[in-house]
Amino acid sequence: MLGDHARGLAATRASAAAAAPVSAEALALLARADAELLAGQFAPESGDRFIHAHLAAIRAAAAVLAVRGRPGRRSAARTVWEMLTRVAPELETWAVYFAGAAPLRSRVEAGRRDLVTDDRAECALAAAEDFRDTVEEVLGGGTVGMHRPSRRPVLSVRAS
Repeated sequence: MLGDHARGLAATRASAAAAAPVSAEALALLARADAELLAGQFAPESGDRFIHAHLAAIRAAAAVLAVRGRPGRRSAARTVWEMLTRVAPELETWAVYFAGAAPLRSRVEAGRRDLVTDDRAECALAAAEDFRDTVEEVLGGGTVGMHRPSRRPVLSVRAS
């Protein structure tokens, strides 16, 4: 499904130079996305990792909306993913991917933790991190990343 991602990323990088200035609100939303990704990496249950991944993606999408604005009032867009597609068409593949995962997140939040396998949770985290990085490119590349701590995979954690 994300096969179009490479083409979209090239278009994203081309448009990054013309991106609007990154607001404090957008930076705060990106920081919240990073916090969700970190929480997802440390969550012990696959359902929790999946939820954190999806919330991270929502925060990153909201950062784009904070910079580019929301569609007009007459727009029928009701979800962040619908709005994102309208204001950032180059992110449509991502929006479709995460919109498709929203019903599963709702079911998991309602208690159906058995619906998410470890593999599905890890894929969701990887996709959310890739999306967050793509959003950074859309919003201006390296200028956003300077405010973000490096994320390195945690191989093991042991409490004593």
